[in-house]
Amino acid sequence: MSVFEASDFDDHEMVAFCDDKTSGLKCIIAIHSTALGPACGGTRMYPYASTASALTDALRLSRGMSYKNAIAGIPLGGGKAVIIGDPAKDKTRPRLLAYADAINGFAGRYITAMDVGITPADMPVIASGTSHVAGYDQPGKSGGDSGPLTALGVFVGLKAAVKHRLGVDSTKGLTVAIQGLGKVGMGVARRLHSEGAKLIVADVNRETVRIAADTLDAKAASTDEIAATECDVFSPNALGAILNDDSIPHLHARVIAGGANNQLARDEHGEALKARNILYAPDYVINGGGIIRVAGQIFGWSDGEIEQRVLGIAGTLGEIFRRADSEGITTNAIADRIAEERMQAGMKPALKVAAAE
Repeated sequence: MSVFEASDFDDHEMVAFCDDKTSGLKCIIAIHSTALGPACGGTRMYPYASTASALTDALRLSRGMSYKNAIAGIPLGGGKAVIIGDPAKDKTRPRLLAYADAINGFAGRYITAMDVGITPADMPVIASGTSHVAGYDQPGKSGGDSGPLTALGVFVGLKAAVKHRLGVDSTKGLTVAIQGLGKVGMGVARRLHSEGAKLIVADVNRETVRIAADTLDAKAASTDEIAATECDVFSPNALGAILNDDSIPHLHARVIAGGANNQLARDEHGEALKARNILYAPDYVINGGGIIRVAGQIFGWSDGEIEQRVLGIAGTLGEIFRRADSEGITTNAIADRIAEERMQAGMKPALKVAAAE
């Protein structure tokens, strides 16, 4: 089967298979769209069972970045790279430098950042071989850790969803079930606790659950039960595909708003949520704070401008919710439509000017 016949090929502009015999590097770099600017998306290192599964990941993730960047209103297209290998055993300096050289072959059409399996310690190594890299701490530049701003975007997006569905301006007194207490999930939990929300939390790491219980008065739930717990809001911040045929019938939340990627197992699960009158904040909209931080580093935005753009996630979601109600279709379908409209039209001049300042 050729790339063009792959089920997840969506008119991608370029897909490159990189094989460096000297270092042992095997990677796939996929550019979905550069309609709004150079493609940008993180590098994932994972021990894929096959090249086909690595290709599927690269195609899906790069397309997702096109939509995420467009809906965030930033002048970047969508791309993604996957390195085939176990980051605990196969990651070497020569391999990372060979990867940097592969990025250089795109002559600026692809800018990389961190994803699963690539750490802050790896980024300076990659950057020593290419300038087309962002999203890590660099002297004299804004940017770095995107976790806090991703959490901020999820928090204000969750509040926008609560206001639209529950008619309240605050989460005070509401019960929020949080799945995943990594940087984003814990950041969201702290903000919700400060506003007076009641928290139920779950994570595979028992220590983070203990910390949340001790410092945020959170109740612990098992990872198997958190999605179905009694709550006002369910906030997935861990695994993807959590909203599926098995989980949706058992949901009690009236709002779903979290930072996890690819929360819908399939697009039609948005219809299943709508049928149950559950308001879903599309994941790639609400978790856009991280890529906004990366864009800020690329284009030299101030910390203040970056934060204002992240706070704008609430307004974008408000528009999505209103259009979904008015047109009678799902929120994920409206989000896709807005992103596609922006890609087709190209970035508005005002946003181009702001990005260049």
